[in-house]
Amino acid sequence: MAVPKRKMSRSNTRHRRSAWIAEAPKLVKTVENGKTVYSLPHRARVVEDSQGTPLFLEYKGRKVADA
Repeated sequence: MAVPKRKMSRSNTRHRRSAWIAEAPKLVKTVENGKTVYSLPHRARVVEDSQGTPLFLEYKGRKVADA
């Protein structure tokens, strides 16, 4: 485990924490069965049947795992 060599001052600690900004996730727009769907890039998507039951996971058009 990394251990700091010197104590960081309260001012420096607070400045570092205040400079951090959370980013909104990058979404990719895809069209599935006439519906526009936004999803995270490079993630497998769940393929469902007509009742909405998950069947398997798909990535780049290939089945990668069972759901």
